[in-house]
Amino acid sequence: MSERNYNRLSLILFCAALVMVLWAWYAVFLQVPTERTMGVVQRIFYLHLSSAFVSFLAFFVVFISSVAYLLTRNPRWDWTAAAAAEIGIIFIAAVLISGPLWAKPTWGIWWTWDARLTTTLVLFLIYLAYLLLRYYTLEAERQARLAAIFGIIGFVDVPLVYMANRWWRTQHPQPVILGGQESGLDPRMWYGVLVTFVAMLTVGALVFLQRYRLEESRHAVSELRRAIGQLE
Repeated sequence: MSERNYNRLSLILFCAALVMVLWAWYAVFLQVPTERTMGVVQRIFYLHLSSAFVSFLAFFVVFISSVAYLLTRNPRWDWTAAAAAEIGIIFIAAVLISGPLWAKPTWGIWWTWDARLTTTLVLFLIYLAYLLLRYYTLEAERQARLAAIFGIIGFVDVPLVYMANRWWRTQHPQPVILGGQESGLDPRMWYGVLVTFVAMLTVGALVFLQRYRLEESRHAVSELRRAIGQLE
């Protein structure tokens, strides 16, 4: 991508992210109804759920990109995986922060070691280790290969997080989305979920673009250093 196209796309994503975040704030605080049992604190749900979905999507991109890298050895797949992993870490951290803020007034506790919470924390630690592996492995090709393998294996925890309150008894209630006949949301709440999800997705796309560009620039600098070293 040329510099001009990159700057244009960055500007478009920045404007879209700004508009969607403001729209999400307006929808969550002024348009969606207040939940009857939990009250105002339930509005954290929209950030919590949307952040979880975006993190799952980011880790899925890591998984696909890691497989593609091992098959092709194209460094662009490695850059994609690295950028997506950092996006996933940001949003899964948002899940871990917003969850206790919602849990304390609702459950009376900040944290409990149930299956959903524990697997989510493990997911955060897996991809934190993934990023550390990338920074502490010196040789570039070996780093990319090990990171790809780690990224593929680490994705196993994503379906565990998603299915935890379906497979095990947890502090979390039964799913309200795709949870069966007794599950579901008020249509006005669905509106809040969709707007917030698009807002978080747009923010994630903007950060991903910047992070991918950084990886591309790092690669260009490494190639330039290698060329200079050969001339000396």
